[in-house]
Amino acid sequence: MQTYVLMTKLSPEVSSRMKERKDQGRRFMDQVKDKCPAVKFVAHYALLGTYDFLDIYEAPDAETAAKVSMISLANGALHAESWTAIPYKRFLELTEEI
Repeated sequence: MQTYVLMTKLSPEVSSRMKERKDQGRRFMDQVKDKCPAVKFVAHYALLGTYDFLDIYEAPDAETAAKVSMISLANGALHAESWTAIPYKRFLELTEEI
């Protein structure tokens, strides 16, 4: 499984209803479980900055990661980006190959 980081910025409409966030988050997670059963979430953080949330998850491939981003967008995200994350030790190994 590959590790991904999902960076999410909520739309102003969703941000204005923060008290509903728990239910919105549950709907997102339920849809990911239904549409992407192989995805395993490792961590979830709320942020104070350019993005509202950071999720670290594992997925079998880039297409599945794209689905996770699309599900986030369908649930009120203004921006949703899934980034590939490489363990630091592996990154160092890769630097030896160049």
